[in-house]
Amino acid sequence: MYKEYKVLHIVEGGIGTLFLGSSGIPIKQLETTLNKEAANGWTLVFQFVEKKRFLLFWEREAVIVTLARE
Repeated sequence: MYKEYKVLHIVEGGIGTLFLGSSGIPIKQLETTLNKEAANGWTLVFQFVEKKRFLLFWEREAVIVTLARE
């Protein structure tokens, strides 16, 4: 059982979604964030992709990441 949890919300870019219909999850940003948190002792325990309405007509994806540490 972990003693401490942390939730991260990483969202795809809004400009790409607006002009191209979608832009994808920023993998490099996700990788950099996870490496930084791992260096501080956090462990990835759960993640899922969320789709959310963006400016009335578009949808935007985000990754919700749950980290934990003892």
